[in-house]
Amino acid sequence: MTIRVAVVDDQALVRGGFAMILRIHDDIEVVAEAGTGVEAIEAARRHRPDVILMDIRMPDMDGLEATSRIMAESDWNVKVLILTTFDPDEYVYRALRAGASAFVLKDIPPDQLAAAVRTVAEGGALLAPSITRRLIGRFAESRAVNAAAASRLERLTEREREVMTAVARGASNAEIAKDLYIGEDPAGLGGLLAP
Repeated sequence: MTIRVAVVDDQALVRGGFAMILRIHDDIEVVAEAGTGVEAIEAARRHRPDVILMDIRMPDMDGLEATSRIMAESDWNVKVLILTTFDPDEYVYRALRAGASAFVLKDIPPDQLAAAVRTVAEGGALLAPSITRRLIGRFAESRAVNAAAASRLERLTEREREVMTAVARGASNAEIAKDLYIGEDPAGLGGLLAP
């Protein structure tokens, strides 16, 4: 089976280089090249590739918006592999929310580019190792923060939990006092929440 690929990058030399690297593989056919997000959408409609290599920063429309639009309107099984120099977390999250299957940095060795295309075409997902390490670290940090918050919540009395639940629902001090049959504290029910 031949994997039909579109290469999207605003730099013609980079775009051509990626296309050349992919064309040496018998199972990959580069069916289109584009230099902007708008051109990427048109190329996707016209050529219906299996995989689109998508840069992020491009004129007219960035690759993240183009990815979102392509994924929303495609009526065929297209996969997007983001291939970029930039890897801030926000780009990674936006790419994944837009429907991208992979987020790879342009420093990928040439022999791994075809492997990444194959992985995505087969339905796999792929993140650059540096991004994976960073996201795992952030996940671990958030778990530690959540564990610390859970530990603090466990120390609350049942009554303090009732007050916290009411506060979370947006109840006023007067409503909380009335609902829980306690006197309203002019300082904001602080006595109930003191450590």
